[in-house]
Amino acid sequence: MLGGACGQLALALRRTHAEPSAGAQSCLHASVSRPSTDKSERTRKPPRAFEPALLQFLVCPLSKRPLRYEASTNELINEELGIACPIIDGIPNMIPQAARMTHQNKKQEEMKQQ
Repeated sequence: MLGGACGQLALALRRTHAEPSAGAQSCLHASVSRPSTDKSERTRKPPRAFEPALLQFLVCPLSKRPLRYEASTNELINEELGIACPIIDGIPNMIPQAARMTHQNKKQEEMKQQ
């Protein structure tokens, strides 16, 4: 019964173009159809490519410095910190824990050479 009420609320709000309240938002969110999780459907679409124009808006989440796009590895590189953020289905994963180290710290390299 609640699902029907949420659906009716969603229709009414769409017709009036009014801003829904917080309670209405939760109903609207619940009434929206969920994307299919069928693996065969997900594999049919080719992965989205990263749009290099986004680089003018994106910065490293740790150093707040500009990033460089590396097409061969599909990653955003921060040369200063030596980290690479993966790009998954065209979306950069900017979570620091998801980044990989691209090279060792320069101090560590110098110590090994001595």
